[in-house]
This record gives sequence, C-alpha cells and structure tokens, in this order.
Amino acid sequence: MKIKIPVYKPSLSGNEKEYVQDCLDSSWISSKGKYIKEFETKFADYIGVEKAIGVCNGTVALHLALLTLGISEGDEVIVPTFTYIASVNAIRYTGAQPIFVDSLESTWQMNPEEVRKKITNKTKAILAVHIYGHPCEMDELKKIAKENNIFLIEDAAEAFGSKYKEKFVGTFGDISTFSFFGNKTITTGEGGMVVTNDETLYDRAQHLKGQGLAMYREYWHDIVGYNYRITNICAAIGVAQLERANILIKRKREIAEQYKSKLMNLPVEIHQEVGHVYHSYWMFSILVKNSQIRDELREFLMAKGIETRPTFYPVHTMPMYSKKYEKHPVAESIGWRGINLPSFPNLNEEEINYITSSIKKYFNVEVE
Repeated sequence: MKIKIPVYKPSLSGNEKEYVQDCLDSSWISSKGKYIKEFETKFADYIGVEKAIGVCNGTVALHLALLTLGISEGDEVIVPTFTYIASVNAIRYTGAQPIFVDSLESTWQMNPEEVRKKITNKTKAILAVHIYGHPCEMDELKKIAKENNIFLIEDAAEAFGSKYKEKFVGTFGDISTFSFFGNKTITTGEGGMVVTNDETLYDRAQHLKGQGLAMYREYWHDIVGYNYRITNICAAIGVAQLERANILIKRKREIAEQYKSKLMNLPVEIHQEVGHVYHSYWMFSILVKNSQIRDELREFLMAKGIETRPTFYPVHTMPMYSKKYEKHPVAESIGWRGINLPSFPNLNEEEINYITSSIKKYFNVEVE
C-alpha cells in the first residue's frame, strides 16, 4: 500500500457529528441558533477575554477588527512581512497602507525595534501576527503602542492555545482575531473569531458584522455593513472542538517534542520555543541551508508520500506589494529556507518515525 501522509488534517473525533445533526434536526443552520452564542461565550471564557464575535472566516475577522478601529485610507498599519497574505490584504481592504517590518531570527516573530523605526504620524496600529503558533514579544509591542497612542491588534489565526507569560495570545491587543479553517488547531471548517475586552469595540464590530442593522428598528440599516456572520453549523463544530482543545494542544506539543528528538544533530534548524512562552506548534517547522536544499528535500519527501509546505514567502516580495524595493533579510531567509512538516493531531509515532527517517536518508545520515 502506498504511504500518504498529509501536511494537515483535522481531528473530528468528538461531538461534532452530534451537534451538527442537532442543527439539521432543528433546522437552525444559518446565522441564528444556540450554538453561535455558546461558541462565542465558551471561546471567550477559554482564552480569558470579555467578548467574542463569531465570523465566517479568519480573513474577515481581520478586516472587521480593522474597520472596528476606524482604520481607513491614509492610515498606516505596521505588519510583519513574514506572514500569511491575509494579514496584509485585510489592511489594504480598508484603504490603509501596510508598512512591513522584519522578523527576529530567534522566534520568527515581528522585530519590535523595527516596529519603533517605522512609526510615523500616519501610523494607526501595529498588527502583531503570532506566526506558526509562537507568540510575539507582547510586552515590547504593548509598550510601543502605548507610548505612541496607537492600537495593537493581534492576529492569532495560527496561535490558538499559545501563551505569552502565562496569558493566552489574543488577550493583549485592543482587539484580536482567530481563524478556524480546516487546518487550524481547532476548526469549524471555515470560521473566525474577533475578541476584545472593550465594550464599545464589541458593539461596533457586532454592528458592522450584521449588515449595519440598527438595534432599535427591525430591518433598518443605519451604516454600510457586511455579512460576516458565522453559521450555526460551523459554531456547533466549534463547540465540539473546544471541548477537546486541551487534548489537541497537548498532542501538538508532544508531536513537536518527538520531531525535535528525532531530528537532533541533522543539518536543520528547528523553530524553537524561545522565552517565557507556551508554543502551540500549529505547524512544526524547520529551516535548511538554502532554497535549493529546501526544494530538493520537499520533492524527496513527496516521492515517499510525505506532504510538506514551504514557509510563507515574505509579502513584500509579492507582485502587488513589491512596487517599492525593500529588504528584510531575516524574513527572506526564513521564507526561502523553511519547511512545514506534517503536524496534525492524529499523527502517530510510526508516521513521525517514517518522516524523520526519510529526512535522515536525504541527508545521508544512517537510520537506526
């Protein structure tokens, strides 16, 4: 039998089917139903924030957060160039300008000193992205935001369950976002969440999310809003996933530890847990010496039935964002040399042994 190990697949072994069937039986399948409020409430309780708003995906969560803060044309938002494209596209949706900063070599997260250098009188917010589940330097970023009277937004799409100094990411910013796409640590298929401790921001986000519907008059809309609502079916899956969240996060960290042990002494750099943080290891990632080795190794693994992904290409190098020449060497180095290895919760020890022994074979290291 031919081996096939995907880079990711969701774990759906809890109450997902039962709760979805309940939605179908009740006929509440769209943007109303009991699971939406339950998911929002339980998610807020889990990470420790006051308010949570379910939305249809992580990208619109970002857009909604930016709109809620009043980010618009003429504004600047500082963002790491080493991120998934959605972080930057959402800024452009508002008409604002993304201002790119480089990453720290140690953690791969945005470099606070670079952030300081890029602040101008047009800067309205810092968008901190917790790449691959490792937290950003939140103390420094909060300090910079406060000193300059600008907003701090957290994009925690890849970092559900990660902690910075014992606090969950997503609880430091003025407003924060999560994604529940099928490859995230907890999933709803498609879905996202906007969270905040600010009642005013919560009310603004709710208003914008639901087509600008006025609270005081039925079917009366007093602003141009958006249809960014989550469905009851997606929320039902989310409730079931939250019930197993601790198990899923624990398993992801176990997988990371197994990889670290088995890849020791190979010519690869591992995305390590650095500082007083709790890394949820959404993806387990490595760096090799150069892009040629990266591509060759990925092809070698694919031939053995092992799917991998390249790390994100720095956004400042992409056609629509490269009109002004910029150089961000750390982000470029990670982007050209990085590989995401299979990281799904149900990955077993036999599969990890097969993956790591295959990597050893590529590097001509004797396999025990």
